[in-house]
Amino acid sequence: MTHRTVGIVACLMIGLLFGCATGQTKPPNVVIILADDLGYGDVQAMHAESTIATPHLNRLAAQGVVFTDAHTPSSVCTPTRYGLLTGRYCWRTRLKSGVLFYPRDLPLIEPGQLTIGRMMQERGYHTACIGKWHLGVEWRPGPDGKPDPSQPQVYGTNDTGFDYSYTVNGSLDMAPYAYFEDGRATAPFTRDYEGDPFPHYMRKGRMAEGFDPARALDHLTEQATGYIRARARKGRPFFLYFPLTAPHKPVWPAERFEGRSGLGLYADFVMQVDWTVGQVLEALDASGAAENTLVIVTSDNGSFMYRKPAGTADHTTDARLQHYAEDRHRANGPWRGTKADIWEAGHRVPFIVRWPGRVEAGSRSAQTVCLTDVLATLAEVTGYELPDDGAIDSYSFGAALAGQADTTRPAVIHHSANGMFAVREGNWKLVLGNGSGGREKPRGKPFAKPYRLYDLAADPAEQHDVAADHPRVVARLTASAEAIRQADRRYDGPR
Repeated sequence: MTHRTVGIVACLMIGLLFGCATGQTKPPNVVIILADDLGYGDVQAMHAESTIATPHLNRLAAQGVVFTDAHTPSSVCTPTRYGLLTGRYCWRTRLKSGVLFYPRDLPLIEPGQLTIGRMMQERGYHTACIGKWHLGVEWRPGPDGKPDPSQPQVYGTNDTGFDYSYTVNGSLDMAPYAYFEDGRATAPFTRDYEGDPFPHYMRKGRMAEGFDPARALDHLTEQATGYIRARARKGRPFFLYFPLTAPHKPVWPAERFEGRSGLGLYADFVMQVDWTVGQVLEALDASGAAENTLVIVTSDNGSFMYRKPAGTADHTTDARLQHYAEDRHRANGPWRGTKADIWEAGHRVPFIVRWPGRVEAGSRSAQTVCLTDVLATLAEVTGYELPDDGAIDSYSFGAALAGQADTTRPAVIHHSANGMFAVREGNWKLVLGNGSGGREKPRGKPFAKPYRLYDLAADPAEQHDVAADHPRVVARLTASAEAIRQADRRYDGPR
C-alpha cells in the first residue's frame, strides 16, 4: 500500500469518525497557537513535576489529547515555522542552518507555494496570522539601499496565504521594533533603542512610537482574541495562526505576572503564556465558536534554559542566569540538551489538540508526530487533496486524533541549529554527526563520525550510544535519512 493509498483510507476514516458519525456538516474553525521557546517541562500537562502553574494548558489537555512524542522539524525558530506552514523540511530551502535575520533576509516561502494558509483559503476559510512571523520579508530599499521597514512590504505574510496579518516580523529581540498590519508599520519609527542584557535581552535599533516590549504579548493577545470574536459573527470558517513572542527573549513578562511563579522571570513569563492560551479559549467560549473549533497548542522548539546540577545558583535567585538547578525546575523535562540541540530537548515539545466531540477528552497519544504533519492533517479534516509534490514531508496524524495507532508514517527527520541531522524510526534515533549540533558541548559537525544510536525506549535521556551493538540498524537508518533528504515527492519508506 502506497502512502497515497494510506492517506485516502485515513481520510475516509476521519470523514466517518469526525463528520457523518457526529452529524457535522459545517467545517471546523482552526486555531494554531505556536509558543516561542516553551519547553516540554514547562507545562504541567506534559511534565507533572513542573511547579509552574499552567491551568489553562491543563484545561486544554483535559478537554483534548496530549501528544507525548511530538517534535519540531528543527530545534530553532525560523525553520520550524517554515516546516509547520509548508509541510516541508526547511533544509530543502536555501536555509541549511540557523535562522533568518530581520530585516535583512528575504522570504523563505516562495510565491505560489502551498501553505496551510493557502490551503485553507481554497477551502473557503478566512485566514489570519497574528504574532511573530520570522520567515522573511521583502522590503522596498531606503535611501541607503538597505531594506526599509518604514515602507509597505513588497512581499510578506499576506502573500503566503493570509487574508489578514498583524505581526512582529522577527523575534522580539530583533530590531527594528514595530507592529505591522497587512504589511505596513502601524506607527512611525521615532527613537533609537539602546538594547538590554538578559533577561530583558533586546538588540539596539530603531523602535516605533508607542512600542512597549513588556506589553507585546498582551497586545498581540488582544489582536488575536478580537479577531476570533469578529470572525465568529461572520458565519464563515476561520483559520487563525497565532505564533507567540514568548517565553523567548526578551524575558519580559507583564508587571502583573512578575514574582508570581516563585521561579524567576522566565517562569513568570511561562505563566503569562498560559494566561494567553486561556484568553484564546475564553474568546472561543464567549463567541460560541468553541464547540466547532479545532485548537492546536505547541512550541517552535525546546526551551533555551539550561539545566544545572541540584543546589546550583540559578535563575530563581539571579535573573541574569539562563539556567535552572534541576531540583528547582527542568524547563525541558527529562530530555537531554536545550533549544538548538539535536538532542530531544531541542525538538520534543508540548503538543495538545482539542476538538470537541471528535477527539477524546483527557486522552494521551504516544504517536510520533512532527509539526510538518499539521498541514496534511488539516488537509484531511477539510477535504483538501494534497498533490504528491506538495507538502512532501507532511503525514496526517488523523488516525491518532481518532484514538487509533498509526504505523504508516515514515521516519521523522530532526535538524539542529548548525545543520546536524538525526533520524527517528520507532524507538531508534540515529544522530548523523558527532555532537549536539547546537549549544551543548561538544557541538560537533554534521555527518562527522562516529554517528550515535540511541534506543529511546530503554534510554530516553540519550546517555548510552549503542551504535556498535546494532550496525544493521545504523545502516538502515542512515539509508532512510539519505532517501528522505533526496526525495522530491512524499517518501513512502523503503521499497
